[in-house]
Amino acid sequence: MDRKTIFVTGAASGLGREVSRYFAEKGYFVGLTDVNMDGVAETASMIADGQTSQHALDVTNRAQWAEAVAEFGKATDGRMDVLFNNAGIGAGGPIQEMDDKDIDLMIAINFTGVITGVRACFDMLKGTPDSCVLNTASAAGIYGAAGLSVYSATKFAVRGLTEAHDIEFQEHDIKSRSLMPGFIDTNILSNVTEGSNMTGKEVLQSVGQEVSPVEIIGPAAWEAVHGNKVHTTVNKTAKELAFAARWFPGRLRKQMHGLTAGIDKSLG
Repeated sequence: MDRKTIFVTGAASGLGREVSRYFAEKGYFVGLTDVNMDGVAETASMIADGQTSQHALDVTNRAQWAEAVAEFGKATDGRMDVLFNNAGIGAGGPIQEMDDKDIDLMIAINFTGVITGVRACFDMLKGTPDSCVLNTASAAGIYGAAGLSVYSATKFAVRGLTEAHDIEFQEHDIKSRSLMPGFIDTNILSNVTEGSNMTGKEVLQSVGQEVSPVEIIGPAAWEAVHGNKVHTTVNKTAKELAFAARWFPGRLRKQMHGLTAGIDKSLG
């Protein structure tokens, strides 16, 4: 295959859909994966015919990873320029009140699924010159977010994994990068929150949180893949958070008290 390729998890909606669409416009062949195959088909309908392949993939299932990657390899003659480890879920609340199943599933999807994806795609990435693993982290991986402690911890883990692999994979000509967005206007924020008539987006905005349009994620992902930064912060909130964490950690800690009020409700 002459054109470049990208393999996207969580492609049925949100960031995965937008990055798939953006990279397709840049000429990439896109492997669309998700547990929601109706959503995958809808994403595919936004992209030119013959420019996508569609694969059922639960990122917690190693056997499905192997099958989806093999199918993608057949469609691309074994080429994978970018693995976009994007699939993720969010749940919040005080740690002592969270459900065990929610915690286990969030860790399995947000972190273990990223590790499994890298391992499943490694040979194909290694066989493609100047390839890249792009992981979706979060601004919550810059400084711990109260009310989102488990989610935040998974994104810190993704951040650390990305940094380690950027060094580890140099000898294989594979880059490792992360996206660190603040809140983006996707389906996860469109639901009406429990005990309120407001959507998650409206709750966040009511406590002064920035919610950015999803369209900003495509150019950010492109910059991350083709640039030299290990981490790419996305939107004003993430950039300010990264700056403050580096230069004013004491002040940031004080600001974080109360700043995340209501966030757990928006994801609950």
